[in-house]
Amino acid sequence: MTATAGAPPYFEILFRRLQAGEHVTATAFGRHVHWGYWDDPATADGSPEDYARAAEKLCHLITDAARVADGQRVLDVGCGFGGTIASLNDRFENMAFTGVNIDGRQLERARQTIAPLHGNTLRFIQGDACALPIGDETFDTVTAVECIFHFPSRSAFFGHAARVLKPGGRLALSDFVPHSQAQELLQAFGAGSDEATRATYGHIDVSCPIEAYTAMGDAVGLKLVHDQDVTRHILPTYPFLRASMQDWPDPRHAQQFDQATAQLEAVCKKRLITYRILAFERV
Repeated sequence: MTATAGAPPYFEILFRRLQAGEHVTATAFGRHVHWGYWDDPATADGSPEDYARAAEKLCHLITDAARVADGQRVLDVGCGFGGTIASLNDRFENMAFTGVNIDGRQLERARQTIAPLHGNTLRFIQGDACALPIGDETFDTVTAVECIFHFPSRSAFFGHAARVLKPGGRLALSDFVPHSQAQELLQAFGAGSDEATRATYGHIDVSCPIEAYTAMGDAVGLKLVHDQDVTRHILPTYPFLRASMQDWPDPRHAQQFDQATAQLEAVCKKRLITYRILAFERV
């Protein structure tokens, strides 16, 4: 299998496991490829079925922050396997959904696994989040679920998101947001830039505090209207991910994945980095 430029390295493993029909991967990551949310983290049982439900719950929280409603035009950027669109397609009517992703293989899986329901329409476009091939004022809602830290430039993406949104439209996203006072410590710690993280998760930028988000939005006419810290509720993700790689055939890759995931878990538990759901409204 040939890697796609810009796609995080872990997708290579996901595709191999999905093609092999591996149960844990198909159940936990066949629809959503992002962290989970548990109302009560103590109830997480470590099963792939439980993880899939938690990932769906996180998706609902982000789209609720976007105020998705029947009849809207929704753009999901960094759409992966189309999980957010699939979730909305199940729950809403007369929608026009567009998914954009840099990796054509992920889009092909979305096309093969999602069929339009309830009078909805679907399309998937291969493209760059920082140079969206979309016309101005086209969408009521833009979502970017747990992907913005992969983008070459948050500010470039924000400019395009503001451009394609109609006045009053919303951008909703989730991200790993550091405390501003912890930035120097995180840089010294190498969070997001060490070899294990690059080999596993690819390019990761976890250096954008909420103050920078607010300023970035203000610069392009996007006002921050929703800021939800859900760090405590996503913590069961980490033991599940670390357990899921125990039988990987490449021991070195497994070790790198475990190291990178453990580092992110540690800084989240120490609250040097928080996991936030943010929504911005175009003024």
